[in-house]
Amino acid sequence: MSNSAVSLYLDPQIRDWVLFPITVVMILVGILRHYVVLLLQSPPKKLPRAAIREQRALARSQILRTTSANSPIPPTYYHSISQHLSQAFEDGTYLKDGPPKSDSAAPAPPNPLTDPAMMDGMMSGMKTQMVMMVPQMVIMGWINFFFQGFVLIKLPFPLTLGFKSMLQRGVETPDMDVRWVSSLSWYFLNFFGLNGLYRLILGGDNSADSSREMTTPFAATAAPQGPQVQDFNKLFKAERDNLQFAEGLYAWIGQDVEDRILTKYGRSPDVML
Repeated sequence: MSNSAVSLYLDPQIRDWVLFPITVVMILVGILRHYVVLLLQSPPKKLPRAAIREQRALARSQILRTTSANSPIPPTYYHSISQHLSQAFEDGTYLKDGPPKSDSAAPAPPNPLTDPAMMDGMMSGMKTQMVMMVPQMVIMGWINFFFQGFVLIKLPFPLTLGFKSMLQRGVETPDMDVRWVSSLSWYFLNFFGLNGLYRLILGGDNSADSSREMTTPFAATAAPQGPQVQDFNKLFKAERDNLQFAEGLYAWIGQDVEDRILTKYGRSPDVML
């Protein structure tokens, strides 16, 4: 018997009491999950003044050297700022813990189990993963218990037989047309197909997007979610070398600006106005 010889006629109540409820429940659960994740997120902790000063000094140096080839700062001020930052980086003036002691060993990396910031990040990641996983497990169990073996909809375009296992999960009928979709497969189609609707309703950066769950479920909990530990002493030493290199590339944007303006508007620079 060929696939084209098999015809199915669905009861309209399947559309009203199975198809629409599954779709509406998944939309509402996704929106609810987004707001639950927002409620579980803890507000960021304020950094101490010394830590902010440490970060801003590095950012100030990076801005200074990245604009050195076309700098708006006159040469006298540029070299003064660059030398001041280089000397401060060498002396460790901007380090939040003060200049390093020559006789002290390198500090060991912090233990994530004793660092409150890292522990908060790990717990936040675990709570987020639970909010992502538990509703989907509940919905899948609900569909398997009440609607197992239901055929809900027929797709309006032809498909190859390779899609049969994806669209007809839970329905073992080899003679059925591949375009028919079972209840469990409809769940998976909604799981990955509602992302555009979530972005339209909740915005691009929402917690209902299922594409974030394509990664390993416990990947976020395995890695610390707290702030990354950076050795600013090494960063300052590297930035000091970069500043010295940038001084050789320095060029002031206002150099000979009078002659360039006169040449642009058709006047000779040698003509006295």
